Amino acid sequence: MQTKRMTFPGRWLPYALLAPQVIVTLIFFIWPSLQALYMSLLREDAFGLNSTFVGLANFARLFADDTYLDSLSVTAVFAIGTTLLSMSAALLLAATVNRMLRSRNAYTTLLVWPYAIAPAIAGVLWWFLFNPSIGIVPYALEMLGYRWNHRTSGSDAMMLVIIAAAWKQIAYNFLFFLAGLQSIPQSLIEAAAIDGAGPVKRFWTIVFPLLSPTTFFLMVVNVVYAMFDTFGVIHATTQGGPSQATNTLVYKVYADGFVGLNLGSSAAQSVILMAIVVLLTVVQFRFIERRVNY
Repeated sequence: MQTKRMTFPGRWLPYALLAPQVIVTLIFFIWPSLQALYMSLLREDAFGLNSTFVGLANFARLFADDTYLDSLSVTAVFAIGTTLLSMSAALLLAATVNRMLRSRNAYTTLLVWPYAIAPAIAGVLWWFLFNPSIGIVPYALEMLGYRWNHRTSGSDAMMLVIIAAAWKQIAYNFLFFLAGLQSIPQSLIEAAAIDGAGPVKRFWTIVFPLLSPTTFFLMVVNVVYAMFDTFGVIHATTQGGPSQATNTLVYKVYADGFVGLNLGSSAAQSVILMAIVVLLTVVQFRFIERRVNY
């Protein structure tokens, strides 16, 4: 069998087609990363007028700081909670919509809309819903005997930012889970039904294992989302409080760099955050991908 090979009319056309993406990557990804790595080795004044090379002193100072070590555990709880909540809710919604015939497109459109909302707007919406003074959710919880106040309770604040961040990501996960469900051959499910397997058993023994590639991909994406793209949600809801209970790594980078004007420490934190995300991604591909059935 002879394969066709794509040929371009000009020698430089392939490079010209790749150039925009390469330029964007260099300007907005590679260059800021290198600049952050360089700044992490310096100690600068608040106005950036004077800098001193200190080597790895910024990193050593961070790992000796209890507040930074506490933000590591806060980030772990936040990332795990956001990933589990957003993926489980999206899978439930996708499985429900996949069983619909007439109204599938309408429900899909409605469920996708939240993804178009900016993270800060999503945070403000959930802040109003959970506001201890005017929110409807604290009012309902108080009727059930629970007094909600994320301004003073660290656990309430963590629950708030996890719910807000997960709600923002559910639409993205829902689209991929729905596409994965629609690609599963119905003949397999019908054969299991003929053999007497119930809906729950069919889902966990046939449908969910066949969704493992989609689940693995979304797990990687959601971990990266929770580590990097949730600053707007946290800033609009709790601003890292109370008592640093929701002060994740990405928010601490902002607080120390733009509020505290400790530029060297902030750059070192961004380098560590990037290294953690890269390490988690490598671990996921190295070990968890072995359980994925393609």
